[in-house]
Amino acid sequence: MRLPMKDKEIDIETVKQMVDLFMKRGYNYFDTAYSYHNGESETAAKEALVDRYPRDSFYLATKLPAFLAKSEAEAKEMFETSLRRTGAGYFDYYLLHNLGEDRTHFYEDYHLWDFVKEKKAEGKIRNYGFSFHDKAERLEEVLAAHSDVDFVQLQINYMDWEDGAVEARKCYEAARAYAKPIIVMEPVRGGNLVNLPEGPAKLLEEADPQAGQASWALRFALGLPGVLTVLSGMSDLAQMEDNLNTADSGKPLTKDERALLEKVAEEMRSLPSIPCTNCGYCVKGCPQGIVIPGIFKAMNNRSLYHDPGAQGTYEWQTRDGGVASRCVECGQCEEVCPQHIGIIQELAAAAEIFE
Repeated sequence: MRLPMKDKEIDIETVKQMVDLFMKRGYNYFDTAYSYHNGESETAAKEALVDRYPRDSFYLATKLPAFLAKSEAEAKEMFETSLRRTGAGYFDYYLLHNLGEDRTHFYEDYHLWDFVKEKKAEGKIRNYGFSFHDKAERLEEVLAAHSDVDFVQLQINYMDWEDGAVEARKCYEAARAYAKPIIVMEPVRGGNLVNLPEGPAKLLEEADPQAGQASWALRFALGLPGVLTVLSGMSDLAQMEDNLNTADSGKPLTKDERALLEKVAEEMRSLPSIPCTNCGYCVKGCPQGIVIPGIFKAMNNRSLYHDPGAQGTYEWQTRDGGVASRCVECGQCEEVCPQHIGIIQELAAAAEIFE
């Protein structure tokens, strides 16, 4: 994700430089997916990594997004497509992609749990697991049903650690309870934690004027017991250099530093935002099928972090058509909202901003 771009294409020469620096510094885990950059991420992995380094010198991970497939055959063909695109021969870590909410059932319906076991027996997968975006209770259900997975990939960062929608801490604890190694994704929350508002940013700067905001977020994730590796989507050499310097230091957070990040997160949560807790009550009775919590997530990212990716978040959340402009102002959502949000007004604002 977030590879360097040039003229709307992946800048493969810069990717090669990034791969070379990464490998030279002693790091060797590369994460891609069938759907990243419309599949071009996997072909970039072939050109920049697989074709240029011995196969046993790196680990390559990719992912199968069954929720994008219209049939079992199409879902299983995604695996073969990824093998062809990457030219890797096998995958060190293979993930069933983005389980949670209304997506998990596809992996059962298409018999993909048995499929990845078969591919592991054939030697085409060394380790298989899944990435997950949902509440801890749902994660526990998946782990109970598939306790033989080799690892779990979770969204973990200091902002989401106690977030009621993400439940990062609870998900982490669930994976630990099943003794599963954890791969951390979104340690800097898609780049949001390197663009903090003035107040929270000042707290970190006063504590350590030399430390970048990204280093605080990475150290939080790197210091958690049971973490196999921490992923970071980097778009240029400067970002990579900064991240590598943080990882090289191996410096865990002190007790006081962890308390400081808790304070930063609390201050972030106190800033003006739509107080949506993602309970979903508003969605169940919406006659237009509007994905209200997802729209509010994009709105909050935009207001709290000045997030340039908020538009992308909005488009992803409304990918099935539940856009804000479909609101007919029936008021059903506002009647059931425990937070008493003026949903109709907020949806009108979202439509104006994102559509």
